[in-house]
Amino acid sequence: MALVDIQMPRMDGVEATRHLVGLQSPPRVVVLTTFDRNEYVYESMRAGASGFLLKDVRRGQLTDAIRTVISGETLLAPAITRRLIEQFCRRPSPSTSTPPELRELTARELEVLALLGRGLSNADIAARLVVAETTVKTHVAHILTKLELRDRAQAVVAAYETGLITPGE
Repeated sequence: MALVDIQMPRMDGVEATRHLVGLQSPPRVVVLTTFDRNEYVYESMRAGASGFLLKDVRRGQLTDAIRTVISGETLLAPAITRRLIEQFCRRPSPSTSTPPELRELTARELEVLALLGRGLSNADIAARLVVAETTVKTHVAHILTKLELRDRAQAVVAAYETGLITPGE
């Protein structure tokens, strides 16, 4: 069992976690920190941490958390768990219809927007959809106009913010 902090001398907690879980007999790692930013939570868990707790945890809770992690469970600080669940619940369900912000777009424009969100160029989108590049340019122009966006970067942000695409797809 190892306790690490996000900010430590010589090596940050995420890197220390990667190193520890890479050992031949890896210990269970719990990140105990004052930094509760989501990216620290995500990176710590991706690195192999079994728990992420905040330093304001009471001594008895810390002891219980360590026992929980040693028994093979994963644990997040209650405040972090609540925040992550709230964020998850605000995300549109993949099975729902088109997000309201995108209802003015045609089915093909939604396809183009999703591919824009994945970082594809007009040429790549044209090849994927088997259409001319000028057709893709027209679709992009319509998307920008209908959504009142300035450029492709804003279109990418809109694709993510509306839930049309999600990271890792």
